[in-house]
Amino acid sequence: MKAIRVREFGGPEVLSVEEVPDPRGNAAQLVVRVAAAGVNPVDTYKRAGWHAHSPALPYTPGEDGAGTVEWAGADAKLFKQGDRVYLARSVTGTYAELAVCEEWQAQPLPDDITFAQGACLGVPYTTAHRALFGRAAAREGETVLIHGASGGVGIAAVQLAVGARMRVAGTAGTVEGVRLVEAQGAHAVANHHEQNYEEVLREFTGGRGFDVIIEMLANVNLDRDLDLVARFGRVVVVGNRGRVEIDPRKAMTRDASVHGMTLFNVEPAEFRAIHAALFAGLEAGNLRPVIGQELPLAEAARAHREVLEPGARGKIVLIP
Repeated sequence: MKAIRVREFGGPEVLSVEEVPDPRGNAAQLVVRVAAAGVNPVDTYKRAGWHAHSPALPYTPGEDGAGTVEWAGADAKLFKQGDRVYLARSVTGTYAELAVCEEWQAQPLPDDITFAQGACLGVPYTTAHRALFGRAAAREGETVLIHGASGGVGIAAVQLAVGARMRVAGTAGTVEGVRLVEAQGAHAVANHHEQNYEEVLREFTGGRGFDVIIEMLANVNLDRDLDLVARFGRVVVVGNRGRVEIDPRKAMTRDASVHGMTLFNVEPAEFRAIHAALFAGLEAGNLRPVIGQELPLAEAARAHREVLEPGARGKIVLIP
């Protein structure tokens, strides 16, 4: 089969297409024929070699994907050959024609969700759900700000928050991104490249501030978030690319809190609960992943460059 391989840590150029043996699973695992693989910023951090969970070399990247079960081990209880699934993690990596996964890493994919959409679900929707409901304990009627709302996690967070009947504001960096966020049901959207965009957000809350802020780039925005958060509000840091200086007094005067978040701390019971909720949202039509680009597997290096560029408009997926 064809797969992307990383044989040394470095820039996008270390990603190469190779012909490798078909992977084999054990009795409790599945082998999935990958129809689409999702590209996430975390994939680039691992490839560069500076992520805490960078795998041993050589390896095939990718945590997200969707396709059909090619083979199910004798001890697999939930899926059989031919079932449509999406993957939220895998054993062998999803940037490939075939991927091995533990059975709990596969989730059923509704018939009306395409494989490309399914490849958008794993990291982005799990992250957004856990940030909103697991870390921030967001509730119906609260006011939520989602920074970077036009990216994969941002779109997921907007859809989840709107579906939970919250008042939702988002930010994006382009006119197209603003329109995309508006199309997901956000009640207010600001272009964060415009001067004094925070005033648009303050006006949306009537000066009260946001109960919950989901932050995708804390090294740029965290101190500003503490100006925008409401009394007893919660900021959840989902993404960060450097150090930041903040004034803790802003949090003190509001009794506000800042929460970190990573999917690596998700326990199995929480993982199952999140994906049960996501499946319900997909079936109800509340959740619809947005594809920004579909690229051939051979263009994985391009995908790794573009996933970190500003102005995201949905998710990048690779087609093996």
